[in-house]
Amino acid sequence: MPLRIETDAFEDGGIVPFRHSCFGENVQPGFRFLDAPDGTAGYAIILHDIDVALDGRTEDGLHWVVWNIPAAAGGIPEGSLPNGAVTGRNVENKNAFLGPGAPAGARYHHYVFELYALGALLDLPPSASRNELLDAMEGKVLDKAAYVGRFKRAR
Repeated sequence: MPLRIETDAFEDGGIVPFRHSCFGENVQPGFRFLDAPDGTAGYAIILHDIDVALDGRTEDGLHWVVWNIPAAAGGIPEGSLPNGAVTGRNVENKNAFLGPGAPAGARYHHYVFELYALGALLDLPPSASRNELLDAMEGKVLDKAAYVGRFKRAR
C-alpha cells in the first residue's frame, strides 16, 4: 500500500479550521502516518500555500518544514512534535509552524502538507532552507503522500 497521511482536524481537500490558521490559535494539526514502506527511518513534512508567488519568483509560501520525525512515532500529535524532529525556517524566517493565512476574497488558497518517508535521517541545521532540505532528501525518499486543506479569511 502507498504511504498515507491523515488527520481528524479536517477532511483531505476540506476547509482548515480557523484555530489552525495564523489568525486563530496557530496550532499545527495532528497527523497519522500510515503504510510506511519498509526501511523508513524518519519523515519530513513541507507545508506550503501553492496559490502564491513570492517576490515575482516561482517560490510559493512556505508555512512549515520539519524533518527527522522518527518513524516509530507513527505521526505527530496536535501542537507538538516527537523528540528528534527538527523544525526549519518558514516564509517569515522563523523556526515554527505558520498556519494558513490567505486573505479574504472570492477564492480559497490550497495548503499542501507533503509527507516524505525517508530511508535515512538528515544531517541538517535548523537554519536549512526548503531547497537544502530537498537536496538532502535526494536519493533517500522511499515514498510520498500529500494532504490538502483550503483556507481563506472571513471578510
